[in-house]
Amino acid sequence: MTGREFDIFFRRMYLPLGMYAMRTVDDAQCAEDIVEDAFTRAWQMIENGKEFDDFKAYMYRSVRNGCISFIRSRKETVGVECIPEVDEETVDTSERDARLWKAIDSLPDKCREVFLLSKRDGLSNEEIAKRMDISVKTVKNQMTKAFARLRDELSPDRKPFFLPFL
Repeated sequence: MTGREFDIFFRRMYLPLGMYAMRTVDDAQCAEDIVEDAFTRAWQMIENGKEFDDFKAYMYRSVRNGCISFIRSRKETVGVECIPEVDEETVDTSERDARLWKAIDSLPDKCREVFLLSKRDGLSNEEIAKRMDISVKTVKNQMTKAFARLRDELSPDRKPFFLPFL
């Protein structure tokens, strides 16, 4: 694997691997550290001549092992058996979540804030309006705008896209 190929893979897989780690360790900073460490170790192995049959599978396994190490270091009573195996469904879920959060991040600031207050935090339109000092109608308009943009971003060929938290 060349440095350019590694860079392309890093850019494409960093967020999905981070979503997988986040679901496992439930700590964003630790999940980020685990993914960065996995990429660093992989790059060092590549520089030393290691070739991978399936680099994507290797990276998911490496991140899973990093999550196990993190959980063990906290001396939690949760067993390794509670950490999901890396299978096709896990990878698909991580990639879907990454696409979703990337699309949410691309929303205009006000629209994103309204959307997250509603869908992530569970606030009503009235609560959002009061918190942001805007009208309820503006909240509804921003939600409509958010859904339209997310639908366009996530389903460019008009295939249905499931928003998991809706």
